[in-house]
Amino acid sequence: MTKQCVLNCVDPCPAGSHFRGQTLIRFAAAAIVTASLPLTDHVEAADDSRQPNIVYIMSDELAYYEVSYMGHPQIQTPRIDRMVAEGLMFTNALAGAPVCAPLRCTLMTGKHAGHASVRQNGGGTPLREGEETIASMLKPLGYATGGFGKWGCGGRGSTGVPEKHGFDVFFGYYDQVHAHSFYPPYLIRNSQEVPLKGNRGGRSGETYSHYEIMNASLQFIRDNKDRPFFCYLPITPPHGMYDIPETDPAVQLYKDKDWPSEAKNYAAMVTMVDRNVGEVLDLLKELELEENTIVFFAGDNGGQDRFKSKEHPRGFFGPNVNPKTGVEFRAGKGSLYEGGLKIPSLVRWPGRIKPGQVSDLVWYQPDILPTLAELSGAKAPADIDGMSILPEILGKEATGRDQESHKYLYWEFVGQTAVRMDQWKAYRGRGPKAKWELYDLDKDISETSDIAGDYPDALATMVQFADDAHTDVVEGVFHSRTEHERDRWAKYGTSRDANSKPPGKVNLIPPEGLVTPSTLKLVRFSSENRGNRKFARNAIDGNPYTIWHSQFLPKAEKHPHELVIDLGARYSVRELRYLARQDNGWNGAIAKCEVYVSDAPDEFEEPAASTTFKKKRTSQSVEFKPVTGRYVLIRALSEVSGQPWASAAEFGIVGERVRD
Repeated sequence: MTKQCVLNCVDPCPAGSHFRGQTLIRFAAAAIVTASLPLTDHVEAADDSRQPNIVYIMSDELAYYEVSYMGHPQIQTPRIDRMVAEGLMFTNALAGAPVCAPLRCTLMTGKHAGHASVRQNGGGTPLREGEETIASMLKPLGYATGGFGKWGCGGRGSTGVPEKHGFDVFFGYYDQVHAHSFYPPYLIRNSQEVPLKGNRGGRSGETYSHYEIMNASLQFIRDNKDRPFFCYLPITPPHGMYDIPETDPAVQLYKDKDWPSEAKNYAAMVTMVDRNVGEVLDLLKELELEENTIVFFAGDNGGQDRFKSKEHPRGFFGPNVNPKTGVEFRAGKGSLYEGGLKIPSLVRWPGRIKPGQVSDLVWYQPDILPTLAELSGAKAPADIDGMSILPEILGKEATGRDQESHKYLYWEFVGQTAVRMDQWKAYRGRGPKAKWELYDLDKDISETSDIAGDYPDALATMVQFADDAHTDVVEGVFHSRTEHERDRWAKYGTSRDANSKPPGKVNLIPPEGLVTPSTLKLVRFSSENRGNRKFARNAIDGNPYTIWHSQFLPKAEKHPHELVIDLGARYSVRELRYLARQDNGWNGAIAKCEVYVSDAPDEFEEPAASTTFKKKRTSQSVEFKPVTGRYVLIRALSEVSGQPWASAAEFGIVGERVRD
């Protein structure tokens, strides 16, 4: 199947539809690439006395279509576009998991999600003690190993901290919640706090953390220019709070756009990342290292439909929508449909990778470790699941072999399972009643037509692969959670206490008919997450800025999640009102819910009402036939995204007091 190159394309290869064990590699348009550099006969670097340097840049949640080389009409990424022209672009690169922490584990360890030690996205779940990573694999060869950005494979005080897994230095955030703020009070360097001047947490301060992280990464390259180095850059933008200094040059490109303010900031953050890519490449050229340095650039997981509206139902920037054809990837971040897995991915190595190439090879993040093992001559761990894609990158002439293909690719995440085999994609959703679905991605990249009934043999093979791939998870451990919980607190730090207001507008529960919140008392609850102060009492404190969240650390408690509330007197209760969390998150937002009313706090019989709340920020309610009692049990049975948690900004109870 013939297609034009991405830089002058009618169809920019979005479907990933050419996986038959064969790989298509084509040159870019001559108007973009004016000269073709020769591919050398050997993998060894130009300076045969040392291994090649390795730089891996990963932009947090940058989506497949949120770059201008894919035809995006709004977001500008000129340096990344230039990297496409100078190197190799993959159209079928996939995340190892659809969210931050698990995918970082698959990337670092070369294991798929069925064998990984980090499978939840709590933020600090650790690697096991002694578990090998790319850094620990390269270090015995004399590589300097540095990481800069968001680690996500183990909080402070755990077996998963990066300095215990081969990194000479890691500077940035260990915990994902900490990484939501670009103005935290401090960053972490090898488990030690590095204060940031003028910062209190939250969304403003004097020191923009991303600048500090990028400066440290560039200095690492300078400091190690005379030895081989591995520079890992899992940078946070454009994820987190959408904050960027007004003085940043990227802000000027979008400040006059008639867009939502957060969308303008997001676009500026992507363009800032683009500039950062250029800074790394320019430094390598300045230090005369670019011909001995392979540079990867990628997103981390599939796009999220941010800033949705009626006019933009798939997000303001359409991260999973082909801007040229309108063809969509189904779902997005958190899902094992294509929208949660498809990522941008490029690689550049002047003199070794022919410029302007496009590859349709299907691969995913566990493949990076064995690729770097083959490149460097390191010995890969025996228990990995990935395959090397080096023949695809450098060619058969340089590596001495053809590129192999995966027998199958495997994913699992919070109840979802997916398997890829050739053009087939099998998917099973959450819940005991979920059935396997099957899609032919050659013909149906949007995964709209389930053909499981038409190809039972293919599906049976893939289901068996899934059964073979899954093992029970064995996570690392925490020796102490004190520092880890402090890092999670640092997201807001002293900029906000539990009762202060975060920036932005919030919704309210209508006050008409409510039992006064000040009279409510919490009798008991199933769990709460104390580490980040998301206490159960927050659900009835009358303050929509606070949040109750069920426990997710050290272990995620599962449904049902319950609150028992004392009304202070007997009421004829006829309605429950629910307000989902009012921050940027949806974790725990309640779907199925039951309400009980009783005269005893520990005796509840039949529910007064059952309902399913929607995924929205405004107040929702369920009305029912009046039931008299003093105590109300709220039981959350499921979450809007299928996660095991529950959360609430506020509950309101409507009724009339019964006078005895």
